[in-house]
Amino acid sequence: MNYLRRQIWDIPESKHTSESVYRERKTHRREFLERMGIASAGLLLPWALSGCNEEAPPTVQPANVVDPPVPVADPENESPTTSSHYPAKRNPKFEYGRDETDREEAAKYCNFYEFTTSKSAYKYVDKFQPTPWEFEVDGLCGKPRKFDLDDVYKTFTLQERAYRHRCVETWAMCVPWTGFPLSELLKLVEPKPEAKFVAFETFNRPKEAPRMNEPTEPWPYTEGLTIEEAMNDLTLVTTGIYGQPLLKQHGAPIRIVTPWKYGFKSIKSIVKVTLTDKQPATFWNTLIPHEYGFRANVNPEVPHPRWSQRRERMLGTGEAFDTVVYNGYGDFVGKLYKS
Repeated sequence: MNYLRRQIWDIPESKHTSESVYRERKTHRREFLERMGIASAGLLLPWALSGCNEEAPPTVQPANVVDPPVPVADPENESPTTSSHYPAKRNPKFEYGRDETDREEAAKYCNFYEFTTSKSAYKYVDKFQPTPWEFEVDGLCGKPRKFDLDDVYKTFTLQERAYRHRCVETWAMCVPWTGFPLSELLKLVEPKPEAKFVAFETFNRPKEAPRMNEPTEPWPYTEGLTIEEAMNDLTLVTTGIYGQPLLKQHGAPIRIVTPWKYGFKSIKSIVKVTLTDKQPATFWNTLIPHEYGFRANVNPEVPHPRWSQRRERMLGTGEAFDTVVYNGYGDFVGKLYKS
């Protein structure tokens, strides 16, 4: 299926870049790569390859990789403790408004930058060990504590939510996540009044996730929300997808999902949640701040510097839709941004 794999020779002549613009951009790109310390090594990352203002960059598929079967379940993540919680009861308040994405399509096409720059993350996650697992909640709170997976299943009631998901690269999907509101977790640790932001941090295991050995990038992956965004009912601490525990490439065993923001904000495989009074540094905002803002709300009126955000294509089918502000969740989060 040829979603998001438009070939370079398919661009109409009317959209060809002029030679003068090409030469200027080539010079700027080379200077940027040299500053990042990767130009001389010939390591061209996907986000550094695109010079087009209309479409997101095409997927770069690595060579010499034998395709394993596409997983739709991971027995390693299931146990008598976890299996009894899936599938969870679906919350009827949330609806896609579109067809649900095929689970295999979602399993074989997703970002997990710790492992690969391609979308075929499922090919590279075999060494990753998502169990046992624990995460810590600390910072400006009255009752900091650690949680393991048993604590999560005993403490919180899981529900299934039909969420739309929008990638900054203009592809989209509709998938049923299983989890519980982040607000329930934060209330347990009793945030202090001075807590203005919530910072998230993922695991740091370069032996299991080889891209974490890249010295020019700010590992481990970090993300953040304002305290108001974190306490919004839409923000989901997620443990499952399609009625089963999360697959490794989806961020097993526990991640955050913020469906009104671009997908890179929904950090995977979290190990730490910190309440703070300062806006936290985040991975993409640190690496390329002029392209990836801290807020990162889905908005068709705010283009990415290298492509438009006005349209999106559904994973698997390639069906195109107009992008909707806040990914269609304005009734839930619009009040957060009135100013």
